[in-house]
Amino acid sequence: QVHLVESGGGLVQAGGSLRLSCAASGRTFSNWKTGWFRQAPGKEREFVAAIRWSDGRTYYADSVKGRFTISRDNAKNTVSLQMNSLKPEDTATYYCAAGPRGWDIIDSYDYWGQGTQVTVDS
Repeated sequence: QVHLVESGGGLVQAGGSLRLSCAASGRTFSNWKTGWFRQAPGKEREFVAAIRWSDGRTYYADSVKGRFTISRDNAKNTVSLQMNSLKPEDTATYYCAAGPRGWDIIDSYDYWGQGTQVTVDS
């Protein structure tokens, strides 16, 4: 079983930056992916970005492309999400997830972290 713990959330002004981290423990596999999802109050959970552990291939939602960067550190078993040029609409609880199947579909991920809150002031 895989355990995921997010960190790095907080309060930031619009235009600022924040870096989230996801620490993984337990057994993982080379073809698995780690994804970031977010959920704002009153809205459904949405895909943000994902990375494949084996080769580092990434995939981003259009809403964050060019502003967010997902990266991995295999030695440390961590995945980071660097968020730049933050906007108020980025405000949400951000969740780290891991799974063996798809890229941007929630049901493709079997393991989830507890979430970390990101708030962007306008």
